[in-house]
Amino acid sequence: MQNSEAMALSAALLAVAGDLTQRIHDGVVARGFEGLRPAHGFAFARLAPGGATVTELAAHLGVTKQAASQLVDEIVRKGYAERQPHPQDARARLVVLTERGWACTRAAEEAAAAAVGEWVALLGEGEVRALRGSLARIAPYGPIRPAW
Repeated sequence: MQNSEAMALSAALLAVAGDLTQRIHDGVVARGFEGLRPAHGFAFARLAPGGATVTELAAHLGVTKQAASQLVDEIVRKGYAERQPHPQDARARLVVLTERGWACTRAAEEAAAAAVGEWVALLGEGEVRALRGSLARIAPYGPIRPAW
């Protein structure tokens, strides 16, 4: 692949990622969840499987522990997450989603499904499944983080 083709592919992937991020965010806002930025969604993606410490969240987002702590303070204050004692480390606190945070996560999933549904209408289900498979081979474990 020539450099110009690689740059065109890079630009297309970045454009799709940016558009998808914005459409998910817009869908979350349209479903009544206000006071959030797309960066919050990337944090929710890490918190959803079972919570995370601020240190783990910082690593996931690619930010300092101080920045992650400020983000956690914000989503706790807005009722999307709460701090709990860590089950294995008495010195650490586990940040977990509240019911409001889970509802917001479900709204993001609905918005993502709507966006991907448009891809299916354009490309066909088989091609979208193949795209998902190819991208999973390139980046199998993420992390899903914002491009700061």
